[in-house]
Amino acid sequence: MRIRRILTAATTTGAVAALGLVAAVPAQAAEYSSALKIKGIQYDAPGRDDNRCSGGNTKNEYLTIKNYSRSTNVNLKGYVVKDAAGNTFTFKANHTLQPGDYVQLRGGRGTDSDANNVVYRQNCNFIWNNDKDTIYFYKPGGARADVHAYTKTANDRDGNGYITYHG
Repeated sequence: MRIRRILTAATTTGAVAALGLVAAVPAQAAEYSSALKIKGIQYDAPGRDDNRCSGGNTKNEYLTIKNYSRSTNVNLKGYVVKDAAGNTFTFKANHTLQPGDYVQLRGGRGTDSDANNVVYRQNCNFIWNNDKDTIYFYKPGGARADVHAYTKTANDRDGNGYITYHG
């Protein structure tokens, strides 16, 4: 015996609309199972962009990563930060974040410092676009820890070049 189900137009329309809403949710709305998340980004360094290693302002472009766990220390070694164009930075040294602690991943050259919560990319080129970009953050095993897309016009209401994600 076959059972037939007849869907009314209203039911079908509602189901299609619900599916459309699910498909329209942006990728950055998903929460990933990671204690470390992107807290914010200074995607547009103050002043005129100058990527000279000496005298430039790439050090003023940075990504802030925070440990949102209440009880777990997390070592950044092996975590990867990437932009939409495929520019990649891998944390190669041990840098442990205690619960509530953060680190700023800065452009330019410098000395990494646990005391000052800073790691330098050792690259004087800017990584983040000033108009729009996507920030990907991956765990050492390759699983996505966090992701955010931004546009200057939609996400930086005050125009200061800084966007906050996870408070």
